[in-house]
Amino acid sequence: MSHNSFGHLFRVTTWGESHGPAIGCVVDGCPPRLALSEADIQPFLDRRRPGQSRLVTQRQEPDRVRILSGVFEGLTTGTPIALMIENEDQRSRDYGEIRDRFRPGHADLTYALKYGIRDYRGGGRASARETAMRVAAGAVARKVLGPEVVIRGALVQLGPDRVERARWDWAAVEENALFCPDREAAARWEETLLAARKAGSSLGAVIEVVAEGVPPGLGAPVYGKLDADIAAALMGINAVKGVEIGEGFAAAALSGEENADEMRMEPDGRVRFLSNRAGGILGGISTGQPIVARFAVKPTSSILTPRRAVDRFGQETEVVTRGRHDPCVGIRAVPVGEAMLALVLADHLLRHRAQNPDAPSTARLPRN
Repeated sequence: MSHNSFGHLFRVTTWGESHGPAIGCVVDGCPPRLALSEADIQPFLDRRRPGQSRLVTQRQEPDRVRILSGVFEGLTTGTPIALMIENEDQRSRDYGEIRDRFRPGHADLTYALKYGIRDYRGGGRASARETAMRVAAGAVARKVLGPEVVIRGALVQLGPDRVERARWDWAAVEENALFCPDREAAARWEETLLAARKAGSSLGAVIEVVAEGVPPGLGAPVYGKLDADIAAALMGINAVKGVEIGEGFAAAALSGEENADEMRMEPDGRVRFLSNRAGGILGGISTGQPIVARFAVKPTSSILTPRRAVDRFGQETEVVTRGRHDPCVGIRAVPVGEAMLALVLADHLLRHRAQNPDAPSTARLPRN
């Protein structure tokens, strides 16, 4: 099985399965002499960790990360950084009933058709458990980006219910278990999710991720478009079925006058945009504005309602997925989305420095 690596100059390879002894990743291309310890990574993993509320899976994993290589005396050495998390709360017996059955909405069938073998325990390699290592690698990527680049994410829609933008407060995201920036919506959503969990059902969600402080010039105009790489990174998260940048699909309903982000000049020579419908990217290259992306996550496929399916013997059957599952996988996808955005930006920052080391770090026009 190939295709377990992501990125170019800043490259991440993950390994491990949901119910194996451990999961891990190797981060290659990290510059040397960056301060890095487990304490820099753990807070991001804690935000994604399962079992923290009634609204997520009750699998109890401490997700304690270990740095195995690439760091000496608290500084990165420029060599591969190996990170590992041990799995401590596997319950493989929960999946005994579906070892020969293909669950609707899961990758069971496609794995069997492609490889002729599958790890049925929690989805094996296809499990969202793997995303813990993306979050760990994303913490390293934030070190590369530096404190000037601030990456935040929020749940902006649960099922058909959306947040009210006028009530958006980033502080609220850290106050509730839903990563919701609208306190009124968060209260509604908690009741909605508990009802879905009680019914053995699930809900989808939309997550918005924003990166502020990104310098202009990241990306390339043809095959290295920054927005294309962001879209690929977010689309590669488990259960994601749609991605948009800036206004996204809503831009199709705008006129050319409404969609164009007008510009003015500041006295210090910087370009000021009057809006950000492009989501901080024009022609595949960052503008210096906040980068804004959203991705849609489908409802959790593991539900208690019987669903028609087939088994590996070619017989029609029904599947009820028991075990510990998120009633909305979109909640814990928020820190994963942040991490994937960080990975793309770190990779593009290093690419930009390699090709154009003397490029300005601010949106000032060249004077030559």
